[in-house]
Amino acid sequence: MNDPRRPAALDNDTARLAALADTLRASAAQRDLAGGHAAREKQLIADAGLLTLAVPREFGGDGASWPHIYETIRTLARVDSALAHLLGFEALQVVSVDVWGNAAQRERYLRGTVENRWWWGNAVNPLDTRLVAQPGADGCVRLFGKKGFCSGTYGSQMMTISAHDPATGKPIFAVVPTTRAGITVHDDWDPIGQRQTDSGTVSFDDVEVRADEVLHRSETPPRPRATLRTLVSQLVLTNLFVGIAEGALEEARQYVLENGRPWVNSGVAQAIDDPYLQQRFGEMRVSSLSAALLADRAAGLLDDAWNRGESLDAATRATVALAVSEAKIVAHRAALQVGEQLFDACGARSTNAALAFDRFWRNARVHTLHDPLDYRVRDVGRYVLTRDLPEPTLYT
Repeated sequence: MNDPRRPAALDNDTARLAALADTLRASAAQRDLAGGHAAREKQLIADAGLLTLAVPREFGGDGASWPHIYETIRTLARVDSALAHLLGFEALQVVSVDVWGNAAQRERYLRGTVENRWWWGNAVNPLDTRLVAQPGADGCVRLFGKKGFCSGTYGSQMMTISAHDPATGKPIFAVVPTTRAGITVHDDWDPIGQRQTDSGTVSFDDVEVRADEVLHRSETPPRPRATLRTLVSQLVLTNLFVGIAEGALEEARQYVLENGRPWVNSGVAQAIDDPYLQQRFGEMRVSSLSAALLADRAAGLLDDAWNRGESLDAATRATVALAVSEAKIVAHRAALQVGEQLFDACGARSTNAALAFDRFWRNARVHTLHDPLDYRVRDVGRYVLTRDLPEPTLYT
């Protein structure tokens, strides 16, 4: 990738990233079956220097471009989309501080991420209003309640949070250490897929948030650049979907090359010469490739918008949002389709539970339910008919 802003050190890390992906792939099926917290694997990701990809260089981070960051997430998602999710949400929390924080907060938390190699947890889910912020002394707030779907919080050192402010009816956003008194991270994440994303419930029992830990109050109109956080998040999921599709396709290919048997009526000596099998793989390839190309296009547009800084205008931001929706629609479908078609390509023996080939579809199914596909397709269709670009929301 020819990226003039990409540090030379990142170009030299390709082999290290490939080695990390190979290591994760070796245990992915077993860990998927076991679930739980992947402490060793998270340490490997940290040791590979991936926690600071999104941290600006002025704070000691890599300041990598968004195409490079998403390429890295996708590389891990091909072999383990749960751990790729954790890496993607690490970048998302860094962005949260970057776009919501003031100068002092950016210095403290972004440089702290580099110096302390913090893993960040995510307790930002504005749709979940169970966590309430009550006013305290000296401009602080006190937190009471719970948050669900808190990806990466188990085993994290810091977390971003959103809490419902009864006075305004809107959320506030803040940073707190995960170990602060009154915070309990529950190990209660037990889904059918994405089983090692540490996305359980977090309880807050009279937790203090100091005034200088509050990043943003939503009654303050956000700048266009700040709303890019939503698009960063949506492209994390999009690239997880692309990685799942590409990973399922590669697993199917390897399995057929090593274990494939021609169908009794095929008239060929090798499975790879079966024209119907070739057609199946062709369809899977076109589906995953289409998703990848649209995801790359959206990442490029996001990168351009991001680099405009405070000069970013609402129309440019909306154009990026449209591209993100287009990419996510195709990637959503590709992950589910290729994850299912893997079995058609590989045959009955590929359902052996030890192979855990079903993890690709299960992981995709869990993530593709985060927001309804129909509403995203509607937004794109509305643009085609009326040229109305998407308005900023929690998901666009």
